[in-house]
Amino acid sequence: MNAITKRTRPRGFAPWTPRPASLELVQNVQAVLADYADHLPLTIRQVFYRLVATQGFDKTETAYARLCETVNRARRAGLIRFAAIRDDGPARYEWISYADPASFLAEMQADAQRFRLDRQSGQAVRLWVLCEAGGMAPMLARVANPYGVPVLTSGGFDSLTAKHDLAHELAAAMETGTPAEILHLGDLDPSGEHLFTSLAEDVGAMTEALCGTRPHFTRLAVTREQADRLGLPTAPPKPTDRRQFSGETVQAEAIDPATLSGILRDAIETRRDDDTAAEVLALEAEMRAALVAKLGGGND
Repeated sequence: MNAITKRTRPRGFAPWTPRPASLELVQNVQAVLADYADHLPLTIRQVFYRLVATQGFDKTETAYARLCETVNRARRAGLIRFAAIRDDGPARYEWISYADPASFLAEMQADAQRFRLDRQSGQAVRLWVLCEAGGMAPMLARVANPYGVPVLTSGGFDSLTAKHDLAHELAAAMETGTPAEILHLGDLDPSGEHLFTSLAEDVGAMTEALCGTRPHFTRLAVTREQADRLGLPTAPPKPTDRRQFSGETVQAEAIDPATLSGILRDAIETRRDDDTAAEVLALEAEMRAALVAKLGGGND
């Protein structure tokens, strides 16, 4: 038999009539997506932990693999919207092009409508958010970006270049006399704690060398207190990971999206001055209106 012609997995958009057990799982996934419609797209791992917490779904790699396969089939069959699930896709690089000068001008007018000032301007501390799980970053960005707070994925910070770039960014801000604080969200396990400690030490040392002072790193989630208070599902540390760690492990995705978003929002709001923020927003609106008018994008 020609191995090339043999396919064991569906390709393209594939009709599917799931068996009762699979149909029940699809319906449970649909329910999770409906419950967290304001936080879509979710990663499959986020859905997995909601099923573990609310449906008694097995917290095993076998069960997770089954979930991945079921969601794959359901998306191909149109039972789950593609846009509701986030997975790390391929990168794309290309030049921006326009049909004609009028289309370029139209885009500039649209950009003017989105004009924003630095919304952290004048605040007592400048914030950054680092998220260990890249899949959660878009959800957290929807919380942080309206405040002008950037969200970075810290999983890639085993890169020396990434650490160096962040240190320069922090140093540039702190040279103006404004303290910097990094709010970190990651797993409560040996890897997550090592990543947090390594980042704080390495980036902190680089920043101090550049501007004479260090930023403050705060472990925002997952903490042991949160794991206990929220009753999050736990697992023993992997026996192959011999780094020092005490207690059971907890994945950041185990915190439901609404709660995690609330933790981040509360942390940002307790560190900002509302009056200062209101002044920046008022000036931003004034400048935006002037810019739109100058480009001819206002209403007639």
